[in-house]
Amino acid sequence: MVDEALARVERAARESYGRLLAFLAARSRDIAAAEDALSDAFGAALSTWPRSGVPDKPEAWLLVAARRRLIDAARRRQVHRQSVPALIAAAEEASERSAGPDGLGDERLKLLFISAHPEIDAALRTPLMLQTILRLDATRIASAFCVSPAAMARRLSRAKNRIRGAGIPFEVPAPDELAPRLDAVLEAIYAAYGSGWDDVAGDDPRRSGLPEEALHLGRLVVSLLPDEPEARGLLALMLHCEARRAARRGTDGAFVPLSEQDCSLWSPALCEEAEHELAYAAEAGRIGRFQLEAAIQSAHARRAVTGSTDWEAVALLYEGLVLLAPTLGAQVGRAAAIAEARGAPAGLALLEKIDIQATRSYQPYWALAAHLHARLGHTTMAGEAYQRAIGLCDDAAMRAFLRRRAETVMK
Repeated sequence: MVDEALARVERAARESYGRLLAFLAARSRDIAAAEDALSDAFGAALSTWPRSGVPDKPEAWLLVAARRRLIDAARRRQVHRQSVPALIAAAEEASERSAGPDGLGDERLKLLFISAHPEIDAALRTPLMLQTILRLDATRIASAFCVSPAAMARRLSRAKNRIRGAGIPFEVPAPDELAPRLDAVLEAIYAAYGSGWDDVAGDDPRRSGLPEEALHLGRLVVSLLPDEPEARGLLALMLHCEARRAARRGTDGAFVPLSEQDCSLWSPALCEEAEHELAYAAEAGRIGRFQLEAAIQSAHARRAVTGSTDWEAVALLYEGLVLLAPTLGAQVGRAAAIAEARGAPAGLALLEKIDIQATRSYQPYWALAAHLHARLGHTTMAGEAYQRAIGLCDDAAMRAFLRRRAETVMK
């Protein structure tokens, strides 16, 4: 019974945390307080459910526990006399809605756009969304943004206080205010998808379900802004990647790179949906980063039809992507595509033009460098690059794949 209860708490945290937090924060208008209350509620569940059993409606139980703590905290602080009545009203609403057929609904999209408010430092909008709505921890976010975990935690705390202190309205912005906030929202959804996608083996429970959540939120954004081509571009990108999930690992659990994947394992339905979104986006005539990235994945998907990859087309798309959004990932991707289309020397030349300081902890750079050096017969340099790539990899299946490649080169 204890193990079942603990597993159910973990499942609730994985499946419901973001929706619960969005509901509580929207009504308390205090993200930090909602986080504290929800954390206490999960702590109470850990101590109570193993003794009394898992409630029939775990999400409703957690919500009731969290709103009690919010009300108690508001009373203790004696802030905003109107807060307590508002929270009590929210609690009554929550009880009614959690008992209904549709449950609480999903207000995470609202909180995403709130976190992208102009009053919030632009550099903190995406990290704030990743932590509060998409439940990435500060350490992982800090690594992605090349700052220390302590510094990122302080910045995120300030951003939450800013939302509370500035009286930012907890509502979906007016139509003319949505577009300026869209880029940050799309970045956060993409980062959440990528974090879950990187966990090839599914060993990290903190990232479990992130790709599905990101896809759900991507569809919500498209439904809210159907004429925004970049929203459809991001959805197409995630769908193309998701279509290949079953092919990413062999029957023995080994990592399989895209170029070696069995196309028959790719999902035709998801590929078709991705192509539909990409075609619709193209009609707007406003090209963007996510549309280009989706077009690159579309070019790879053509291998299921033609039997080969048009690397020159992929390389040209990467050229456009680097011009539009010269991220480190885009530059490394371009070098890889150029190597396939025009030879390893051309790809390595591009790779070596990238600022080495920016690549020190970027695992894909070292994996590609190792691969290209190996193709050119640079055994020592390939071995050193493989060791760097292996050291920077936190996925067991990927590490095993790189070790096999390194052993082949060093024989």
